[in-house]
Amino acid sequence: MTIRHFLSLSDAGADGVAAILADALDRKRARGTMPKGAPDPDAPLSGHVLATVFEKSSTRTRVSFDMAMRQLGGSALVLDSGTTQLGRGETVADTARVLSGFCDAIMVRTDDHAKAEEMAAYASVPVINGLTDDSHPCQIVADLLTVLEEGKALPGLKWAWLGDGNNVLHSIVEAAGLFGFSVAVGCPEGYDPAARWIDAANAALTGTNARVAIERDPVRAVEGADVVVTDTWISMGQAHAEAKLAAMMPYQVTEALMARADRQAIFLHCLPAHREEEVVTSVIDGARSRIWREAENRLHAQKSILRWCFGQIG
Repeated sequence: MTIRHFLSLSDAGADGVAAILADALDRKRARGTMPKGAPDPDAPLSGHVLATVFEKSSTRTRVSFDMAMRQLGGSALVLDSGTTQLGRGETVADTARVLSGFCDAIMVRTDDHAKAEEMAAYASVPVINGLTDDSHPCQIVADLLTVLEEGKALPGLKWAWLGDGNNVLHSIVEAAGLFGFSVAVGCPEGYDPAARWIDAANAALTGTNARVAIERDPVRAVEGADVVVTDTWISMGQAHAEAKLAAMMPYQVTEALMARADRQAIFLHCLPAHREEEVVTSVIDGARSRIWREAENRLHAQKSILRWCFGQIG
């Protein structure tokens, strides 16, 4: 049987991600007001153990995967480089082989995407990308879920991204190619996303009215957008560079910029936020912000990603 890794959205493809989203919506609704730690009635991952490997700090990824396994009837182990042999020079390949003998799946949150790929190459169990410097597919499943809960169909939407061309944006662009929506990437010169992500998405969008394009004017980027997204300008592990902050300031999400989006537009941010840098407080706490639901949806997204990896859906 082929092992189902989830290193990118394309590993599941449009049909697989659609199945993940449908399952997440159904399971979220079915839980109702159950206590957070109570397992789902069917406990589909009863007896399963997930190893979560952290080389980068985390709040939402750590808690959501732990709670996802609890609600699915399984359990999770938290490992970090400071307290495992990874921090003392054991190779990723050897770690993958060892963890495959102990656990049923591995989630890795790291810097270099090649580490996640190496983990998947040597593991005999599913490996999930909990974040790398190149992409963040689990976050974008939660974002797509949040948009669907607004009653918005994905094909034909316009998403506006403001700020740094980072890993989160890469996965949004990948999603655009899978589901047929446009992304206007508002960013200053020198901070563009990797061109291969845009090229792949636009190739997939051939024959549709959707496209991914870089827009230097932040007002034009958000004009008529259905979803406005940003992220911290200084990514994890980067110095707090004053030059970068200065270049990014025109792309700060303000009330004035949100006013140029569609009247029903929502605001998303994967968190943590640096208030008054990439977004003003009145927007992040405003009526059109969906960041708290987006954060909660990490849990529901992880549950269905795990079920897809185990071949239970899709």
